[in-house]
Amino acid sequence: MEGLIKGLIDVALGGDRDDGEDAPRTQSPPREEQRSRATWAEVVSSGHHEEAEEERPSSYRYDQSPWSSRKDEISHPHDQSSWSSTKEGSVEKSDGDWEVVGKNKRHHRSPRRHQMAPTDTWHRYKVPPSEQEYIDDADYGLDVKPTREELDDLTKACSRLWELDLNRLVPGKDYEIDCGEGKKVYQEGDRASGNLFSWLSDDTLRRPTYSRFCSLLDNYNPNEGCKEVITSQEMHEQVAFIEEISRTAPIKYLYKYLVYKGVISDDFEEFKRMMISLWFDLYGRGGGSGCSSAFEHVFVGEIKGRGGNKVAGFHNWIQFYLEEAKGRVDYQGYIFPKRRGHSPDSETQLLTIQFEWNGVLKSLSSSLVGVSPEFEVALYTLCFFVGGEDNHVYLGPYSVNIKCYRFGNKIGSAFPIAEC
Repeated sequence: MEGLIKGLIDVALGGDRDDGEDAPRTQSPPREEQRSRATWAEVVSSGHHEEAEEERPSSYRYDQSPWSSRKDEISHPHDQSSWSSTKEGSVEKSDGDWEVVGKNKRHHRSPRRHQMAPTDTWHRYKVPPSEQEYIDDADYGLDVKPTREELDDLTKACSRLWELDLNRLVPGKDYEIDCGEGKKVYQEGDRASGNLFSWLSDDTLRRPTYSRFCSLLDNYNPNEGCKEVITSQEMHEQVAFIEEISRTAPIKYLYKYLVYKGVISDDFEEFKRMMISLWFDLYGRGGGSGCSSAFEHVFVGEIKGRGGNKVAGFHNWIQFYLEEAKGRVDYQGYIFPKRRGHSPDSETQLLTIQFEWNGVLKSLSSSLVGVSPEFEVALYTLCFFVGGEDNHVYLGPYSVNIKCYRFGNKIGSAFPIAEC
């Protein structure tokens, strides 16, 4: 408790497919179909992979933090009346702007702080896109035109995307992870004494594309087969997210690449509409109709199987961080790499891990860590349009297979697999 209160004060001051990754089976019904907006307790009451938002200046630079001096975000840490107990001894507080949840695992380190998503900003994302404010073009004058070599070689194109991700976080500077101990995928038991994430820098989730990404994560019922209804406000969030990331270098590069390859027409507005449809249109999965989308599956995650006994998708590090902070994710260790001597550490940005989500085990999962939302969207979209099911590429120092499963003209699933 003492550590948590101190953290609040600090903030105030300053080869193979995912197990069970079934391809969707039915076409998308009208968006008006009803879904069950069950609480998490209702969605999951019980307890092998996919390896194999406050005013913002009109111009934002990612190396600045215009919100770092906010002192009105959190009420006094000693105001015990606003706290409530949660499971396993953690405590939760919600004051309208921030939600902070104590960690539910013992730590042998002293985490700096535990930042949660700034929900005060999200209501501004629910208005029509024309009424919203966006960052200025965030390509910083970089050349986002693909070369002939990149057009002929997907590996070189993906490497260029990695270089263009100016919004990627720096391990040790922007966040810290503790991988704990390793295990083989079939081994039972928790090999991690603490959380995967030790801390995240104060401004990270206030970066425009990160914040808009976070606002989308609570729009879904993760119970596979449960029909979704996307409200008009949630549709505004989707359009605004695509508009925001379309101002960044990775998405601009993606656009030019697809135009030069003849995949799409040279119409940027039409491209953005295509991206909204590709990532957010609903389709069927697990026998249900209108119950899933590429965004929900890849980034949010779904719980499938009778009785909710398997986690599918869930390949995004931001979602993992937030769910772990709320006590919904229990990190259980990394999976031993294929080659000896290549175990992950605090600097690693491609992880293969095991965890439980609301008591449901995901025995094998892989994610990129610290990369920006725009980078992942660009990467998986690029592989979907010009790659195949297996896409052997290099992302910085990492040799990766980007698995991309299709459902007609939609993304069924997409995720990285470390190749060494």
